Amino acid sequence: MSSESGYSRKKPFPATLTANRCLTAAGSEKETRHFEISIQGSGLKYEVGDSLGVLPANSPELIEGILKELHFTGAEEVAAPDGRTLPLHEALLRHYIITEPSKLLLQAVSKKDTSGEFLATLLDPAAAADLSKYLWGRDILDILREFTAARFEPEEFVKCLRKLQPRLYSIASSQKAVGESVHLTVAVVRYHVEHSPRQRNGVCSTFLAERAEGIPVFIHTAKYFRMPENPESPLIMVGPGTGVAPFRAFLQDRGATGTRGPAWLFFGEQHAATDFLYEEEWTAALREGRLSRLTTAFSRDQANKIYVQHRMQEHGAELFDWLQRGAYFYVCGDAARMAKDVDAALHRIIETHGGLSEERAREYVDAMKSEKRYRKDVY
Repeated sequence: MSSESGYSRKKPFPATLTANRCLTAAGSEKETRHFEISIQGSGLKYEVGDSLGVLPANSPELIEGILKELHFTGAEEVAAPDGRTLPLHEALLRHYIITEPSKLLLQAVSKKDTSGEFLATLLDPAAAADLSKYLWGRDILDILREFTAARFEPEEFVKCLRKLQPRLYSIASSQKAVGESVHLTVAVVRYHVEHSPRQRNGVCSTFLAERAEGIPVFIHTAKYFRMPENPESPLIMVGPGTGVAPFRAFLQDRGATGTRGPAWLFFGEQHAATDFLYEEEWTAALREGRLSRLTTAFSRDQANKIYVQHRMQEHGAELFDWLQRGAYFYVCGDAARMAKDVDAALHRIIETHGGLSEERAREYVDAMKSEKRYRKDVY
C-alpha cells in the first residue's frame, strides 16, 4: 500500500532503530521487547490502529551454514524474486525464506537423495498433518544436513525457495504523541527442538532485537481498527500479551488530544511480577483519567489458569452494561485460540446478562459488527 510520502511495501523507507528495551523482567519465560523506530524525513503518516510493515533480514549464521553445506561461496550470481541478479548471499539474506523448507525444495530433495524419497508421500494433500508434524522446527539447513546426497546448482537452489515476506506489527504509539517515530511491542521468538542443538529464532523478531540496521519499513493502513468517530465513545479493549500494543496507542492518542471517555482494558500474561507489560503507563493512564478500568489476568499466578475471557465473565454484568451504553469492543492478539475464546465469552455474557437466547445473543453480536462496534486485529 502506497502513501503520500511515496514509500510503500514495494518501496520501503530505510528507518533507524532508536530504542530497544526488554519489557519482561528476569525470570520471565518470555522475552518481550519495546522498539522505537525513527521515520524522520520519510513523510510517513499513520493513525492509531495501523500496523508497521517490516522487511527483515535472515540470520547470517544460518546463511553461512547453508552455504557451507551446499559448498557455495555466496558470491554466485542468482535471480532474486523480482528478477534482479544478485550475489547468492544477498539473495538469501534479504529475499528468500530459509527458515521454512518449501514444498518445491522437499520435492527436489526427494528426487536427489534416495533416503529422502518418503518426502514425496508427505507432499500429498492427504498427508498435510504428517507434513506439518515433520516440518515443525525444521529449517532448510536441517534438510540439507539430513539429505547430504542432494546437490544443487545455485540458481536451481533459489528456484526452490519462496519469497521472504514482510512482517506486520500493530503500532504501539500515536503519531500525535511521538512525532516521526513508531513504537512496537514484539515477542522475540527463540526456542530449541529435540532433533538439533541449534537454537531456532524468529526471523523478524530477532532481526529487530539483534541486527536491525537500516530497517526497511512501510505503513499498513487498518481502517477497520480505528478508534470511534466520536472520541467520547466508551472503549472495551482486550489485549493479552503483545496484543496490548494498539491500546497503548489508543491511550497515547487520548493523552495527546485531551479526550476523556470511558475506557476499560483487559490485559493478560503469565506472571504479574515479570510480564506486566507497560505497568507504569497503565497506572499513569488510570491516574490521569485516560483509562477508567484495568482488569488483569495473570494465568500462572495461581493453581488454575485464568485468562482474559475468564475476567470478562467475572465482570459480565458491568461489561454488558457498557455494551448497552454503546461501547466499542476491541480485540487484538492471537487468532488461533484467544480471539475465539474471547468471542465465545462475549456471546455468553450477552446471553446471560441480557436475558437472551443463544440465537438472540448471536444477533446482538452481529448487530455490533454491522455497526462497526466489534473490531478485531488478530493474527
